[in-house]
Amino acid sequence: MFDHRAFLKTLTEKPGVYQMLSAEGTVIYVGKARNLKKRVGSYFRGHANDAKTRALVGQIVDIQIIATASENEALLLECNLIKQHKPRYNILLRDGKGYPYLHMTAHDFPNVTIHRGSRKVKGELFGPYPNGTAAWQTLKMLQKTFKIRQCNDAYFSNRSRPCLQYQIKRCSAPCVKYIEKDAYQEVMNQIQQVLTGKSQGLLDELIQKMELAATEQDYETAATLRDQISSLRKVQESQAVSQGDRDADVIVLVQQDKTHCVYVASIRHGLLLGGKAHFLVAPMGEKASDILSSFIAQYYLNQQHGLSIPHALYCETTLSDQRWLLAALKEKSGYVVAFEQPQRGEKMKLMQLAQENAKLALIQKTEAQTSHAKGLNSLRESLSYPDPLTRLECFDISHTQGEATVGACVVMHETGFHKSDYRRFNIKHVTAGDDGAAMRQSLMRRFQAQNREGKRPQILLIDGGKIQLTQARECLQSLEIDDVVLLGIKKGEGRKASLDTVLLQVGDHAETLVVEAAAKQILQQLRDEAHRFAITGHRGQRAKARKHSTLETISGIGMKRRKALIQRFGGLQEIKGASVDELAKVPGISQTLAAEIYHNFH
Repeated sequence: MFDHRAFLKTLTEKPGVYQMLSAEGTVIYVGKARNLKKRVGSYFRGHANDAKTRALVGQIVDIQIIATASENEALLLECNLIKQHKPRYNILLRDGKGYPYLHMTAHDFPNVTIHRGSRKVKGELFGPYPNGTAAWQTLKMLQKTFKIRQCNDAYFSNRSRPCLQYQIKRCSAPCVKYIEKDAYQEVMNQIQQVLTGKSQGLLDELIQKMELAATEQDYETAATLRDQISSLRKVQESQAVSQGDRDADVIVLVQQDKTHCVYVASIRHGLLLGGKAHFLVAPMGEKASDILSSFIAQYYLNQQHGLSIPHALYCETTLSDQRWLLAALKEKSGYVVAFEQPQRGEKMKLMQLAQENAKLALIQKTEAQTSHAKGLNSLRESLSYPDPLTRLECFDISHTQGEATVGACVVMHETGFHKSDYRRFNIKHVTAGDDGAAMRQSLMRRFQAQNREGKRPQILLIDGGKIQLTQARECLQSLEIDDVVLLGIKKGEGRKASLDTVLLQVGDHAETLVVEAAAKQILQQLRDEAHRFAITGHRGQRAKARKHSTLETISGIGMKRRKALIQRFGGLQEIKGASVDELAKVPGISQTLAAEIYHNFH
């Protein structure tokens, strides 16, 4: 039993963070305080009004205190600790990929690309965009309208003639000087106007140029300008909002049972860039003001993904610790962040639009969860499995003719895919193309790691037929694992999903398992996710290998000798075909080194 009276006597009245621990030593709640003694003491005074606090206090066996130099520092530390420990009684914002920006590179002939990650890059960044789709749509519009180059700098500097993009009128071919530097820079200035919400002035300028070209009977130029004007007007219709040049985020909360959806619509330079739904894990009975306050703190103060803090937040309700939170945002951003609760006008219309999108996202999420639960229940009944299915794993192997073989394990829980438990295995020391050996190595490494992680699946799904199932069974037997249901899913004729066959390993043989459509769909989703995850890892390994020359792996071959070999033979294939004597004729290559190069390729 936790002796809170003795503990409170030792507490300081400074600001800081407190971590509440359960009997297992797990952090179950993280909180911040302006006055640690008063805040922690409030949990033990009288009878708690809500079920969450009563349940929390009943599980506390220890409290750890971290005093901080300031209140804002306590708020930042709380965000970091929540992200690190994911306490069950805190409101949790699920982490995602970095927010995409459009990056205009620093080059005489810049290109525009999608950038995620650090904002400390050469060139200019525009955004952030709420999701990759919005960023890609904008980029494609720019490429089509302004004919900017799409290639990287290395490709650009080595061109001797225009590429296909020029032929289909998607590039002005600056690589071969079909457009002068000043003219190209003018195009980039026009793009800057579009991305910063100043496209009306650009439109007026293009209309004047189009009319002048038509007057001079330069109809081809006039037609090109007409198409640009049409594209820009479409962008204006979809993005323009009456907020001037202000950066703002519209934040709304929609709740249904245990599911909480916070929708953030992003306005940058007066342009509505789109929105993104965030689904939170929050205890039952949590107030809307507490949920939004916790979300805003975690969303903006943990900026490892390069998210910018807007100058204004439009929200539907007053936040808990609002002054404290706004002070922390000011300290983080370097400017005052305005907080508004719109009641009428354009801002209220934006709030209503965000609420509609939040409700739609929540409906889709709820329907997906219901369908997922039905599929798992159907699979459990097909297997006559006694307990609810809470962990399924699937393995797949990916390679290109034996090169860069990668094994992948994906995990499905009762609520969907659990990406933090995904694992990839770079397969080594097996015969190229031997999928069976690669699968055995992946399974061995996965289940040996289980001894450390303490996680074992109820169902193990293998992408393949009886041969693959037999190999998996032998692997599990060698590890003395006999409480895992082993399933296989074999692709149907013509790779039609409706013809897929589900196999169940029973003893030493596999038999066909008859399952309903909902259960088969769950297994197919698991198989397809494993395939996606495996092939993504394989492509990454293959691309990494492509960046390095085989010559770099040979001892004694440095930059000068590699250059001499390439100059002499012209390429790697010619070096592979050269004899020892021919290799030895290259300056700096001895007979011994030539023999080593030859044997490395043969």
